[in-house]
Amino acid sequence: MKFGKSLSNQIDETLPEWRDKFLLYKELKKRLKLIEPKGPSSSAGEEARAKKRQKVDGVGEREAMTEAEADFVKLLEDELEKFNAFFVEKEEEYIIRLKELQDRVAKAKDQNDEMIKIRKEIVDFHGEMVLLENYSALNYTGLAKILKKYDKRTGALLRLPFIQKVVQQPFFTTDLLYKLVKECETMLDHLFPVNKSPPETEAADGEEPSTSSTTNNESSAQKPEGTC
Repeated sequence: MKFGKSLSNQIDETLPEWRDKFLLYKELKKRLKLIEPKGPSSSAGEEARAKKRQKVDGVGEREAMTEAEADFVKLLEDELEKFNAFFVEKEEEYIIRLKELQDRVAKAKDQNDEMIKIRKEIVDFHGEMVLLENYSALNYTGLAKILKKYDKRTGALLRLPFIQKVVQQPFFTTDLLYKLVKECETMLDHLFPVNKSPPETEAADGEEPSTSSTTNNESSAQKPEGTC
């Protein structure tokens, strides 16, 4: 299955309300097709392509790029800004939600009905954070793939410098998110140990608590090693 279709399916199956926050992979492919493919090798052609082998760091000049190429790169940079804004917003939201859950747990320790309700919220919250990890990984993968196509079509070497920029972006830096996920799992392990039955009606809930021992099965958001 092609990446664009796979990405669309994963969005539909996880959090479709985040659809507009993901990489515009199809739009990038459309813009890529507007770029004239590199022609047969020539000294002039090689010289022109060499001028395009520049870092995308906001400082390098882009005179050597065609208008279509510049539009493509501009969309890539706009996408990075979109990823960062959404990711940072969700991280800040999750910090607040985790603190609120911790406070509610402290107040409801002897209230079984309330604890059952809180447990479900913790499990759902944990799942959403794992999905944000997956969001980061999917967008990284999409960027790497579309940049590879760009380099192949134009003969330029944009992928490596752009990916070096990507790995420094907030949406790629998931250390804080990982810490929040682990805190959530620790809270579940402490309140609902796997060797202890949950409060009364929990058996009817039909769910098992998500713990550190199940994280690997629940999360598919492993960052690819390297830069491509």
